[in-house]
Amino acid sequence: MSKQVKLSARPRSESGRNAVKAVRARGAIPAVIYGGKDEASNLEINKKAIDQLLARAVGENILVELEIEDGGKTVNRLSLIQEVQHHPVRGDVIHVDFHAVSMTEEIEAEIVIEPIGEPAGVKTFGGLLQQSIRALHIRCLPQHLPELIQVDVSHLNVGESLHVRDIKLPQGVTAAADAELTAFIVSEPTVATEPVAGEAAAAPEVIKEKKAEAADKK
Repeated sequence: MSKQVKLSARPRSESGRNAVKAVRARGAIPAVIYGGKDEASNLEINKKAIDQLLARAVGENILVELEIEDGGKTVNRLSLIQEVQHHPVRGDVIHVDFHAVSMTEEIEAEIVIEPIGEPAGVKTFGGLLQQSIRALHIRCLPQHLPELIQVDVSHLNVGESLHVRDIKLPQGVTAAADAELTAFIVSEPTVATEPVAGEAAAAPEVIKEKKAEAADKK
């Protein structure tokens, strides 16, 4: 289950490039929250706080309770981090989008899936585990949102596959993807083909023939 974290925020009334520069100059990051019954709002959040939050996160879907301080009052809004924009060169966070959610309404999200265990076909017969999908589209209430979905693949033998319908999901979580979609498969081991000795020996002979022909023409 995804951990719900708290993050302080402040309303941001300025807009435009100069205003964004001023926000970053005071150690904050521009942000926006949208969705739900309220109108979209421009915010600013502490850069150090969001960097630490993202560094500790296992997956990309983070449930955040925004504590928005406005005029001496604090308004709490539950949200998911929808998108994080990074600087194309430095790589640091430059903007964050939050999507407002309700504890009583289901949400959809893409959750990273991770294989655990060594497949029997890999361990015993030298097969290769292939992962067809990296994230699973799921549906659940916000409080049931998993950070990561781990899938036991230890029972898979060579030629066997595991589909979305076979994945055991946490309580309260249902798959929104096609149940027949293949998630993992153990393929047969690849055998490298060695060059034929006769073919390898033929190459230098051709070169010698060409040199001989060149000598005859001189």
